[in-house]
Amino acid sequence: MASQLEWQYLKNSFMTFEYLNELGSKREPFLFICDFKAENLEVILLKDLKNSDIEFCIDENYEKKEHEHTLKKNPKSFAEYKKKFDFVIEKIKSGDTYLLNLTQPTKIESPLTLKQIYKNANAHYKLRYKDEFVCFSPEKFIQLKDDKIHTYPMKGTIDASLPHAQEEILKNEKEMAEHIMVVDLLRNDLSIVAQDVKVEKFRYVQTIEAGEKKLLQVSSHISGHVGTDWHAQIGTILKSLLPAGSISGAPKKSTLEIIDAVEGYERGYFSGVFGVYDGTSLDSGVMIRFIEKNNNAYIYKSGGGITLDSDVRLEYNELQDKIYLP
Repeated sequence: MASQLEWQYLKNSFMTFEYLNELGSKREPFLFICDFKAENLEVILLKDLKNSDIEFCIDENYEKKEHEHTLKKNPKSFAEYKKKFDFVIEKIKSGDTYLLNLTQPTKIESPLTLKQIYKNANAHYKLRYKDEFVCFSPEKFIQLKDDKIHTYPMKGTIDASLPHAQEEILKNEKEMAEHIMVVDLLRNDLSIVAQDVKVEKFRYVQTIEAGEKKLLQVSSHISGHVGTDWHAQIGTILKSLLPAGSISGAPKKSTLEIIDAVEGYERGYFSGVFGVYDGTSLDSGVMIRFIEKNNNAYIYKSGGGITLDSDVRLEYNELQDKIYLP
């Protein structure tokens, strides 16, 4: 039986997402920002945004800005990462998870302020939240438009400069298995809120500007029908799909428990989601590529999916490759 404190939290959390339903039913435009565990949700009406110290930009066709990639990494040791990796592998072998997105914080140094980082970054989804954090994400979470819901999970990364990089990432059996798991998870998630869920496009490759290098990222497109009355169910839909499957794992419930046990830090808003409802459609991104300010120091949070076939050295390198200013 839930304690009074737990019940009050559940009530407050439910009412917060209910508020999104109310706004949607009135076609009132808003920005929402939600942490990884869907425990903290902030909602700002777009008409009130100018009074807040928050900036965002959602642009599929942004114009690339050239800038210096002034960022110094101070990563945790390989030995420390390997202990966590080995713990996850044992959990996979015991059947508690079969895909887990293992993330870690990395200390970084940059002369830039969060405002400057936000201004310079090239990304589809950008958000600066006061003087607390900034994200510049390439990954869409969900899009609601007309009578359909869309999601575009990303799984599979390779340095674009490697010989035959696209061919190698697409034929890699470990990457293929990981991507299939995520697509299956997201299909199941969408089936909670939509009908006729299907994979529109499977494993296509996108080029991601990753600071001084380029990465190839593998994505898929999944869609479903939600009907035309989804506006009054925005909060319900979001609550049902969080945390995002692409940055948690599967099966979701037990995997989240393992993440709590192994990562050793709080993700907070990293790997949460943010999005905008304009009264007609909703677009949202997963908050990866994330810098947090902590006591005047910067922490960059990053990670990657772990399966039974994962190579610890490659995973450690991927975690570092994802630390960049695009």
